[in-house]
Amino acid sequence: MEAVFSYIIGLGAPVMMPIIFTILGVCIGIKFGKALKSGLLVGVGFVGLSVITRLLTDSLGEPLKKVTEIYGLSLDIFDMGWPAAASVAYNTSVGAFIIPVCLAVNIVMLLTKTTKTVNIDLWNYWHFAFIGAVVYFACGNIWWGFFAAIICYIITLIMADLTADKFQKYYDGMDGISIPQPFCQGFVPFAVVINKVLDKIPGFDKLNIDAEGMKKKFGIMGEPLFLGVIVGCAIGALACKDSQELVAGIPGILKLGIQMGAVMELIPRITSLFIEGLKPISDATRELIARKFKNSAGLNIGMSPALVIGHPTTLVVSLLLIPVVLFLSVILPGNQFLPLASLAGMFYLFPAVLPITKGNVLKTFIVGLIALIVGLYFVTNLAPFFTEAATDVYVKTQDAAVRIPEGFQGGGALDFASSIFSWVIFHLTYSFKYIGAGILVLFTMGMMYLNRVRIIKASGNKNK
Repeated sequence: MEAVFSYIIGLGAPVMMPIIFTILGVCIGIKFGKALKSGLLVGVGFVGLSVITRLLTDSLGEPLKKVTEIYGLSLDIFDMGWPAAASVAYNTSVGAFIIPVCLAVNIVMLLTKTTKTVNIDLWNYWHFAFIGAVVYFACGNIWWGFFAAIICYIITLIMADLTADKFQKYYDGMDGISIPQPFCQGFVPFAVVINKVLDKIPGFDKLNIDAEGMKKKFGIMGEPLFLGVIVGCAIGALACKDSQELVAGIPGILKLGIQMGAVMELIPRITSLFIEGLKPISDATRELIARKFKNSAGLNIGMSPALVIGHPTTLVVSLLLIPVVLFLSVILPGNQFLPLASLAGMFYLFPAVLPITKGNVLKTFIVGLIALIVGLYFVTNLAPFFTEAATDVYVKTQDAAVRIPEGFQGGGALDFASSIFSWVIFHLTYSFKYIGAGILVLFTMGMMYLNRVRIIKASGNKNK
């Protein structure tokens, strides 16, 4: 079974997801041709997003490497990026069974009315497999791994429920959609607390500028495209040792600027493919649920956050955070992780944050900055355990993507390893064993109970 699932997952999201969504579409009553087109559009979206993120990491890779050499920046933990983290997660015994196990948990929660999210974002189940795999290798027991993965899955589904209303109101065309991805939802607590604190600062409300406001206030300089060009050129200039090299490197600097501008401009166009492909599946799923199940009103379809990462505020804030986080990662005492390959995953921090900050660029930037500073320490702390899992997977698969290069003490990834969900669940499970497990069970059951009360109350109000 592990070999079968490893093979399927090894196809990658661009191949795996079209197959899954085509089969899913036919099963829920969509004609084969329409289901196939929807699946292919999702696959094309993944290909496009992969190309764009690869452009981002490849373009920045060499300049940032030069910057680290020029200024003597060297940290001990190698950034493996989210593809390596997903590969590690799925190529373990926990990852091999994570999809059927989580789907079973989802069904039980739907039947017990402890969630109203039907999570069909199957590719991103790797996040749950990730925390399960790390706990599995740290504890040496697969059942602890499954326990951690299931706890994370339940909490994420409930968080998706709690954030669904604001998410749907903020983003156009997202009716009936929620985001059950733990990396996104892990930053919601930061956003809620920081947003309330900022609201209490006198005069801060006057700094309420969203991405559209930036365009009106600064014209072309407020466009994500233009900001991409500026930041790209600035990083290119920093990669030059002296004025002589700066003059000689002008063509390369300008090229990097255009490439960063291209990333900012193309991501929204790519995400529109996801929306076009997933909408028929989402609509048909809701219709089927409404026909087959009573009191199904209000159920949401769990989708990938890739649907909305093209929002202008997400693009602007992610771009501005890249140089800031790189600088902070070097000067922060105790941090050993320099994010490079993980930079492409930074866009996924904000889909659930924007509805809370209402797209305010400054608020969103502050939330992202604080969350990432804490996240750098989380990655550093979890690196030895992630390294153990990655090393085991490399020995089994010989996948170069999960090999840690010589000269580094370990590996890490910003994606999910920097989330409060992964850190808290790991340490309660690994460090405190049964006491920690008891705390997690009580906390999770409390969330399930309160969510059930909320769902039943909302259902009763709708029936009235």
